[in-house]
Amino acid sequence: MLQPYASHPQRSRGRLHGEAALSPEAAFQSDRDRIVHCTAFRRLVYKTQVFVNHEGDLFRTRLTHSIEVAQLGRRIARRLGLDEDLVEAIALAHDLGHTPFGHAGQDALHRCMRDADPAGGGFEHNLQSLRVVDRLEERYPDFDGLNLSFETREGILKRCSRVQALRLVEREPQGVAQRFLYGTRPSLEAQLCNLADEMAYNLHDIDDGVRSGLLAPDQLDVVELFALCREQALERHPALAGRRLLFETLRSMLELQVDDVVAASRRVLDAAAPDSADAARLLPVSIRFGEAMQRQVVELKRLLFERLYRHPQVAATTDRARHVVTVLFSAYRDDPAQMSGRSPGRLREVADYIAGMTDRYASREYERLTGEAAFG
Repeated sequence: MLQPYASHPQRSRGRLHGEAALSPEAAFQSDRDRIVHCTAFRRLVYKTQVFVNHEGDLFRTRLTHSIEVAQLGRRIARRLGLDEDLVEAIALAHDLGHTPFGHAGQDALHRCMRDADPAGGGFEHNLQSLRVVDRLEERYPDFDGLNLSFETREGILKRCSRVQALRLVEREPQGVAQRFLYGTRPSLEAQLCNLADEMAYNLHDIDDGVRSGLLAPDQLDVVELFALCREQALERHPALAGRRLLFETLRSMLELQVDDVVAASRRVLDAAAPDSADAARLLPVSIRFGEAMQRQVVELKRLLFERLYRHPQVAATTDRARHVVTVLFSAYRDDPAQMSGRSPGRLREVADYIAGMTDRYASREYERLTGEAAFG
């Protein structure tokens, strides 16, 4: 049963292109199905989360991360009376615009675009995800993109600068970028996806960091939440050790965070009592951790930055990844014919081409263009 403040599919603000055959009741289900079948979604299987694809088969990729966010988001949505299909659609699409090599690739492509065209706005993967579903996918005879509902597109556009928002609003008045000009929020389902994204990558980056050998479990004992859950796991299973102890600790951390989000969000929504999805958009962010949990999550993120994301081995790989993307951008900008099947070579098309690459394809292209291995 959906709450009044949920995004009801029958009340969707619609799509950029009318499609009479679509059932209003299945608006968000249709969005999810279109995302799962699109080319950009399949590419996520070979795009970096933290560890580059060649570093191991068991580390998370953008695809497995997106699936984990969707699963977690649906679970919380059910308890809060929000629309599960919309949460799943946003979660599965939120990283479609990510570059190869994770944030290192995005940073490099942003610098390349900014330096080549200072007024162009650089590159940002949330904007690129929207561009993928609005323009770049080529699956239908009557329109570009996937023609998703307003609510799914709104959730995909998690961040947007004022300059970019003005450009989007010029093309789509009253559209998905308007909230960045007026200071309102996205739907509660979109807010939930933002939080589920954070919860998922914090926990699975611990798992991947320990699996890689770059992060030791005892280094995490300084984090209050981790230490508490590890102690509780040992109280329940005194003989537990190794990866089983880690998994039980992470499972407890997840349970505590889910319960906290549900309780804190209910307090906010019960107090404000919004009677529609649009009324909820006018409130401060409503899907949130409680204050105590938020402090513990910040503590965890700080440790991951210090011990994992800035680890010398990770830093060396990300530096090399930035170099690879920079070389690719220069090569395609100077000789657009190098882009397979592309010829115009406008800067934004160069960015589209690179952002659509998997780690493996970008590495092969670098080797083809330079004669050198992308990574040692």
